Amino acid sequence: MNTTSANNSTSVFRLSPLIRLTLLSLYIALTIPLPFLSQVTAAAIPPVLLWVGISIGFVGLYAVLTERVIVDDQGIQVTYPTWVPSFFRKGWILSWSDVKELKPRSTGQGGLVYYFLSRDGKAYLLPMRVAGFSRLVKMVEATTGIDTTDVRTLAQPWMYVVLLVFTLLLLLVDAWTINTALVIGH
Repeated sequence: MNTTSANNSTSVFRLSPLIRLTLLSLYIALTIPLPFLSQVTAAAIPPVLLWVGISIGFVGLYAVLTERVIVDDQGIQVTYPTWVPSFFRKGWILSWSDVKELKPRSTGQGGLVYYFLSRDGKAYLLPMRVAGFSRLVKMVEATTGIDTTDVRTLAQPWMYVVLLVFTLLLLLVDAWTINTALVIGH
């Protein structure tokens, strides 16, 4: 899929490494202390069950973060690796000739997301968390002729940097919490 020839060039956009690192770190920071606290407090849910749940959740989150956007002369598609079951995350394919317009929609938090509207009335979410988003948008404009001047990412990179910094601070608190739980548990 990552081929390039004289007539057909393909570009693959993956989720931004900053976003992936931030979200995986936040998940770890929010869940890792739970089995230790469960053991110390003699909670009804055993630590082993929590470890299993945390592991399954981590794999699920990682699967979501493996999204790839593939753009070529024919169209745009969102795919996931073969190990991600299609019932969990289903991709989509949209031919450039089927793109009618790019429509903004406001989110519940006040941001804007964009949807490709196809000629048959279906909507496809423009992936906004990929590395090289501005290049992706330029490719969309060049291929479809749709004006993308106002299209911007939902969240700016600095927002993920701030979230990552606070996540690292939370991990320090987690280390203290786990250490305390281990001392109390012995």
